[in-house]
Amino acid sequence: MTPPVTAPTVALADDVLMPRLGLGTWPMTGACAETAVRQALTHGYRSIDTAAAYGNEDAVGRGIAASGVDRRSVFVTTKLANTEHGFAPTLRAFDRSLDSLGLEYLDLYLIHWPMPWLDRYVDSWNALIRLRDESRVRAIGVSNFTPVHIERLIAETGVTPALNQIELNPRTNRLDARTYHQRKGIVTESWGPLGPRTDLLDEPTLIELAAKYGKTPGQIVLRWHMDLGLVTTPKSANSQRISANLNIFDFNLTASEVGRISALDTGAHPPVNSDAPLSGPPPTD
Repeated sequence: MTPPVTAPTVALADDVLMPRLGLGTWPMTGACAETAVRQALTHGYRSIDTAAAYGNEDAVGRGIAASGVDRRSVFVTTKLANTEHGFAPTLRAFDRSLDSLGLEYLDLYLIHWPMPWLDRYVDSWNALIRLRDESRVRAIGVSNFTPVHIERLIAETGVTPALNQIELNPRTNRLDARTYHQRKGIVTESWGPLGPRTDLLDEPTLIELAAKYGKTPGQIVLRWHMDLGLVTTPKSANSQRISANLNIFDFNLTASEVGRISALDTGAHPPVNSDAPLSGPPPTD
């Protein structure tokens, strides 16, 4: 039997190795999430991304348990809910997430959104530092943070996030954020790697490259993320697509092709150095 494909890894802070491609689980819940996680691990995935806000940590935990894969081989990420900012609330929220997942430790814990108008994300970051120092989580990071927010974390705690998970796809390629992260030694993880709308996959450039390599447009986009050195967790509940999303490690795009895909950027995303509050509640991803 051919062994399952596994993704390459990247070293986070403290030499914690994280698979560069995993399964995203939003907006799956219940049996759907449990089955998708189990199938992904069977296919060879070794990284699972969830969040308290997704309402599926219990199902994700059941999927991990049902897979039969050794827990030590599975890299599990979850995120702090926006309603739990603050030092003590963060510690309590972490305990709830761990209990829901049925795990004894986490591999990566992220602050899901900075929520700057609450002005508590530094307190939450101090709680994450404590959890890491107590070996309850192996690595800590943030999600949807701008350089302004990250600089404040570093200035007030002396600890740089290991990773920042941000919206990133060919139409929103976030060059400024990626450049900043690289300068700070922060790993960039993409959420929404295939774009907010499926019409991205109708782009002629992607269709052309898919024909050249015998892949789907979605696989071309995921390979673009890999060739840029990113981490990403595409989400799917479809077993065939879960398998296909992992089947991208038998080819590489050329530098010119990576550039052509990057040129699909629309420039429409907000400036990454903005500290302005979002209008309305932040998205759940």
